[in-house]
Amino acid sequence: MPIADVDRTLPANRMIFEIRRDLGLARRFRADLEGLMAEYGLSEAEKEAFRGKNIRLLAELGLHPYFLPQTSRLYTEGNYNHNNSVAAELYARNMLRNTR
Repeated sequence: MPIADVDRTLPANRMIFEIRRDLGLARRFRADLEGLMAEYGLSEAEKEAFRGKNIRLLAELGLHPYFLPQTSRLYTEGNYNHNNSVAAELYARNMLRNTR
């Protein structure tokens, strides 16, 4: 997704930005996603994308491209995102499907 498609006002951008810098928020993402999403004021579309681990939809909604693989790591608790990691596979499965 092009950087020009980023929605700087999207609450998910602020949420992921802050989660990346705060281990407590990262833990909350795994333990209380609903509460965290409510706290950040995410839209229903954003919430559905996070609930469904739908990285592609997050991109379409305007999540910053840098945060997309970061988000896949949050789901898999992976710190190292090598090509065969669970996080990389989640990202690829979402971003490469239906691209033809």
